[in-house]
Amino acid sequence: MTRISFYIIDSAYCDFLRQSDPCVPYTMDKKANRPFVGILLKVNGTEYYAPLSSPKLKHKSMKNQVDFIKINNGNYGVINLNNMIPVHKNSVTVVNPIILPDDNEAEVAYKILLANQLTWCNAHKTEILDKAQKLYEKITTSNAYPQLIARCCNFLLDEQNLLVYCKKRGWII
Repeated sequence: MTRISFYIIDSAYCDFLRQSDPCVPYTMDKKANRPFVGILLKVNGTEYYAPLSSPKLKHKSMKNQVDFIKINNGNYGVINLNNMIPVHKNSVTVVNPIILPDDNEAEVAYKILLANQLTWCNAHKTEILDKAQKLYEKITTSNAYPQLIARCCNFLLDEQNLLVYCKKRGWII
């Protein structure tokens, strides 16, 4: 099994998906040194990008759910499986949290957080993949309660739109 890596996703692609699926997250972050980071997961034979969120106080009291995974009990943030979207390899870029000599204190702290998140994700890869697959099946078979459906991306619609996006760009699926 290959190791999980971190990626940033092309905001133009997310904007395209959001035209028909309002649950697709915005990827623009005002903090240039803190990109919107996610992981790639193979779900139902399709590559999916699942965004991460930095730790917030509210994560401590929230419970893991089928669409939400706390990273180290929320100490390192969360994985938002509800916002996962299908992707083509050309719409993602690898993020490497290597600390550079000219990084400021905030950049170093963020890269340490990313390294901790990455270590945790790789140690729990099977659990993450299983949850992502279960969520996908619940949503695509309409076997989920309305609140879950409402907060999740429309996986089947987004997969169709991925094909449209790739065709427009001449990308091979």
